Amino acid sequence: MIVETLQWLQGTALAVSISERWFPFVESVHVITMAMVAGTIFIVDTRLMGLTSRSLAFTYLSRRLLPWTWWAFGCSVLTGTLLFIANATGYYDNAPFRWKMLLMLLAGVNMLYFQLVTFRGVATWDSGNPPLPARTAGISSILLWSGVIGLGRWIGFTT
Repeated sequence: MIVETLQWLQGTALAVSISERWFPFVESVHVITMAMVAGTIFIVDTRLMGLTSRSLAFTYLSRRLLPWTWWAFGCSVLTGTLLFIANATGYYDNAPFRWKMLLMLLAGVNMLYFQLVTFRGVATWDSGNPPLPARTAGISSILLWSGVIGLGRWIGFTT
């Protein structure tokens, strides 16, 4: 049932158009927006780790960067979805693709935990050195997103 649905999706006019004509453009936009996602996240994460931007309050930095992160992430999701439908059956059986999706999910869980638990105490460390849970969230985020990027590159060589 899943494979039949993916075959149908891959055969839609939009998927065929992307596959035959628009793939390089869509992939380029995907790579550029993923670079924006990673770049802005890494700046916030290195501040969480206490490595950079220590003269800036964490809330100041994150308020200015995270809107760009979310905009770029939305574009990445859109372009990633378009890339997926262009070769849905190929991606479905692709191990690096599945691992990439898993790491993205774990990055989301890491961010959610940080926002709901660790960030609650930001007033005590906003302009100072972040506590161990905040530093751990930053390190975890960098590792997870680096894995997403690496696996994304790997997908191109295995589909």
